[in-house]
Formats: sequence, structure tokens, C-alpha cells
Amino acid sequence: MMMAVFTVTAQAQKFALIDMDYILKNIPAYERANEQLSQVSKKWQAEVEALTTEAQTMYKNYQNEVVFLSKEQKQARQDAIMEKEKQAAELKRKYFGPDGELFKKRTALMTPIQDEIYNAVRDISDLRGYQLVLDRASNSGIIFGSPKVDISNEVLQKLGYSAN
Repeated sequence: MMMAVFTVTAQAQKFALIDMDYILKNIPAYERANEQLSQVSKKWQAEVEALTTEAQTMYKNYQNEVVFLSKEQKQARQDAIMEKEKQAAELKRKYFGPDGELFKKRTALMTPIQDEIYNAVRDISDLRGYQLVLDRASNSGIIFGSPKVDISNEVLQKLGYSAN
């Protein structure tokens, strides 16, 4: 009895699919944002690597000179090396940590694009009466999705873009 009610309810609902990867690939602003993120990420990574290399060089020099250093000099060099390693780790966390600069920059660049897509999907769903829109590009467990219910091109058109 419950299966029959569920089946009738499920059949009455309208749904559609989108392919978010496909949509994003056809939005030039998304590609520009990705390129900008890539460039800034490479720049920041180079800064972190420069500090790490500096710490490694300091350590190698220390190893080569350790036999000639007094106890106080050894301690001073070890402290300086540890401080440089700490600076590298802090810079890495500042740029690439969970709330780091890269995360903030990605959020600032991508949120407007995602909001625009969401609003287009919502408008199309309201217009066509879809209760559910699934992203076929995500790992959501969709085994098959008919192209007839894929509204990705319609979303792109609503956003003012054409498909490649």
C-alpha cells in the first residue's frame, strides 16, 4: 500500500537534470575566474616555496658548519631555522588554509556566478513546474538521465550564453 502511494506521488512530480560542468564550461566569466585563481595560487605557492627553500638552505649551511659553532651559536642557528620553517607554514596556512586567502578569493569570484546559475535554474523550474533539479555532473548516484529532461542549454540561454 505504501509503495503504491509513493509510486503515485513520485510519478506526479516533475524533475529535470542539469550538467553543472557543461554549464560552467560555457560561461566565460567562470573560465576567467579559474584562470585568475590559478595565477594567484601559483604566485602564492612560489612565496611559500621561497621561504621553505630558504629554511632548507639555512639547515644545510648549519649542518656544514655545526662542528665549528659554539653551543650558543648552534642554538641561535637552530632557532633561526625553526623560525623560518614556522614562517613558511604560517604563510601556507594564510594563503591555502580552510579560511585562507585562496578560499576567500574563490568565494568572491565564484559566488556571483553560482548565484546567477541558481537563479536561472529556479526561474526555469518555477516556469516549468519542476520540483527537483539534479546535477548529473556531481557524484549524486544518477545512473541514467534522459537528455529529454536535461535543461542545461536552457539554463545557458537564460543566462545569455550559447552552448559550444
